[in-house]
Amino acid sequence: MHLAAHFPGVNSTTVWADPRSGSQIDFSSFEHLARTAERGTFDFFFLAEGLRLREHGGRVHDLDVVGRPESLTVLAALAAVTDRLGLAATVNTTFNEPYELARRLATLDHLSEGRAAWNVVTSFDAFTGENFRRGGYLDRADRYTRAAEFVATARELWDTWTPDGIPRPFSHQGQHFAIEGEFTVPRSPQGHPVVIQAGDSPEGREFAASAADVVFTRHGTLEEGRAFYADVKGRLAAYGRRPDELKIMPGVTFVLGDSDADAQERAAGIRLQQVSPQNALLALEQVWGRDLSSYDPDGPLPGIDPDPESSLVQGRVGHGDPFVVAARWRALSEAKGLSIRQTVIEATGRQSFIGSPRTVAERLIEFVAAKAADGFILVPHLTPGGLDDFVDLVVPLLRERGVFRSAYTGPTLRSHLGLAEPVWKG
Repeated sequence: MHLAAHFPGVNSTTVWADPRSGSQIDFSSFEHLARTAERGTFDFFFLAEGLRLREHGGRVHDLDVVGRPESLTVLAALAAVTDRLGLAATVNTTFNEPYELARRLATLDHLSEGRAAWNVVTSFDAFTGENFRRGGYLDRADRYTRAAEFVATARELWDTWTPDGIPRPFSHQGQHFAIEGEFTVPRSPQGHPVVIQAGDSPEGREFAASAADVVFTRHGTLEEGRAFYADVKGRLAAYGRRPDELKIMPGVTFVLGDSDADAQERAAGIRLQQVSPQNALLALEQVWGRDLSSYDPDGPLPGIDPDPESSLVQGRVGHGDPFVVAARWRALSEAKGLSIRQTVIEATGRQSFIGSPRTVAERLIEFVAAKAADGFILVPHLTPGGLDDFVDLVVPLLRERGVFRSAYTGPTLRSHLGLAEPVWKG
């Protein structure tokens, strides 16, 4: 089983009001979570990216009020206070250039002695693009063709130095990039940084099968996980790849308790903290695209239809087709007699694994055995101590069952993941 730790930061799992919740930007918070993950012999520490503060009704969204620091800078600092833990940065291919980013990633890989990873993402809206000189954004098909060429170009650059340290010039002429020159950073201890991909569309799945080492997916249920796992793994052969060359790791949450009942009670309390009355209305407005501030969070869902052309919410990934989502939420509300807040809590539930430490350990093992995942990226609800109990209580049980390492067996992230060093293609 592979395990990674996601710094919760500015996402909807974070509980800000808890007295144990600390800073989202002080280095001590990043260091605490990273050291905890390394104590648990996790594969890597994962940071998300935000290229613009999200807005709701023309105001900065509550989840972004603390800001969003740049990932590679944070990870470079963490490289100095960790020894084996992999360090994964989410970096966008739409608004960066291959030479610059390949150089920064290669530098981190050297500073960390072969522990760097790159989570490849693309931009999805013009709102984000306004922050950049290029402006605008790319259509879905163009986003993925640029991303695929971006990754291929970065790998060409990483291969311009021979394994014995001789630099060679490069020349790349493609649809999106035409560059040539000499790369400044020698080949790293693990050959290339590990490439992670996050995306669930058909284009995203195909891109993962062709280019990724790890897939960060949102499929947290056993049935969805098995379907996604089979689909993506089934695409690998077309690219001459074996199933074990790509690790599928869903992002999951967890709530632990002294018993299963205790954990369920804690989980319900956490959901009430995550979905306050105000946040319930904000979540509803994200689907409906309308100002619903006059509605009672403890009352019924609105009878009006969503506005598909709305620009009320900017910079946030939507739930899907607003009419389909609204219909599903209405059906849920009517079937169970739920208020707005109760509907949002149930429809957007984020706790994937709830129970005693032994129950959670057994459930994680079940997912891997059923080929619903190769491992998990854990997203705690508290910063920075939300991973502590998992490492102290669940990890020993996984080790006891022989499904998780007791110590690191190699120095690089590729060795943790069981991935071979890329064949040099100079």
